[in-house]
Amino acid sequence: MRLTGLTHQWVLGLLCGVASSAVIAASSGQDSAREEIAAQAKVLEPALLETRRDIHAHPELGNTEHRTAELVAKQLREMGLEVKTGVARTGVVAVLKGALPGPTVALRADMDALPVKEVSGLPFASKAKGVPR
Repeated sequence: MRLTGLTHQWVLGLLCGVASSAVIAASSGQDSAREEIAAQAKVLEPALLETRRDIHAHPELGNTEHRTAELVAKQLREMGLEVKTGVARTGVVAVLKGALPGPTVALRADMDALPVKEVSGLPFASKAKGVPR
């Protein structure tokens, strides 16, 4: 499986993937599998939220996502994936190789974000100096 250009959508996608696995396990009568997946999702949730909030707080325009790309590449490497950086300037590509032959699945997400000044007052609000929203 190739994972390319991951960002906060990746974080949310990962949570959705874990949730989908739990639903599939539950619908096929695998209560223990559902419970295990739900437990793993609960453990991952704080780190995933922290990553999402960090990326949200530091928006970067297209082709300037150096900080975000470094963060994404670091986390993918920590997951044991083969990572290539600098793809089309700031892109990140990670390859997850399965144990069995089969089709390739590609996931893509944008990493850029507009530097809009956010006035929400939340601790993870954008630190950008753009135009107020």
